[in-house]
Amino acid sequence: MSIQHLHSAGDLEQYIAKPGKKLLFKHSTTCPISAKAFEEFQSYVKDNDTDAAVVLVIEDRPVSNKIAEDFGIKHESPQIFLLEDGEVRWNTSHWKITQSSIKEAVSQ
Repeated sequence: MSIQHLHSAGDLEQYIAKPGKKLLFKHSTTCPISAKAFEEFQSYVKDNDTDAAVVLVIEDRPVSNKIAEDFGIKHESPQIFLLEDGEVRWNTSHWKITQSSIKEAVSQ
């Protein structure tokens, strides 16, 4: 399973509209905490069948801001969301983003 990069509001809306459970990761390419969390996210995605997408918070700031606005969840980075039916079912940030925390959230 590959990770889709969302570069526009349209990309984001199409991704959110897809049926089923999916993961959305906000990644800062300049932050070492985000780099570690992104490794955990990539490891989870590689071994599991869940749709996954990433937004680069610096390069695609308007998309990153739209996520915070649309879901009413304060922006953090790194940050991960589990989406289902257009709703956020779970989210966490920073060091709490691990393969096991993602796996637990998806399996609920």
